Amino acid sequence: MPLPDIIRVKLSSEAAEYISLTPVVVQEMPTRELLEHVLAITGKDEGRIRELLLRGVLVSGASRFRWTGVEADATSLRALLVSFPDPDPSRPFVASRCGRAILRGPRQPVGIPREIGARRGFLDGILRRASFWDLLMKIAASRVPRYCDYSYRDRADIYQLALDPLDAKRVREASRLVRYTALEAQIRGAVIESVELYVVREEILPRR
Repeated sequence: MPLPDIIRVKLSSEAAEYISLTPVVVQEMPTRELLEHVLAITGKDEGRIRELLLRGVLVSGASRFRWTGVEADATSLRALLVSFPDPDPSRPFVASRCGRAILRGPRQPVGIPREIGARRGFLDGILRRASFWDLLMKIAASRVPRYCDYSYRDRADIYQLALDPLDAKRVREASRLVRYTALEAQIRGAVIESVELYVVREEILPRR
């Protein structure tokens, strides 16, 4: 049968410490929005997508989605999938549209949203001093980050840049510019080998 425009979804937390505390929220969710979460797991594999839609259960991040199983016919599913972006290795890295960075190495990765990394203190703003994010983007723009994939969950292209010891040291030293103590400590103590960069496409508005 054709896919409905709206699917009634029950949302709950999958995080162990919240399972017994977080109430189930029922939401009328656009099918396209639910499909974004599905694509983050399956990619554009029609067989897996149809199986997951029919099963009616999906765990995405710390959230569990449940709905009455939907049997999607191939024609309507393909018509909807065409409207979603595909990975495109020909796209160059554009620092101005980078919304998130993840510092990676042998230890725990350190995620840095743009709005957090770009935040400056009052005096820094007056003196127009560079932020941590400014420095990170300067390093990225001076290299050629390697295209990796497209993230449906983030609505962004993913790039990766290997950092040499000097650049990794510059990133750690720049942690003093971060306005959040816990994040500053994480960056300063990180063993950084590369940075993963999420660039939102200009034709796609970020999800709020």
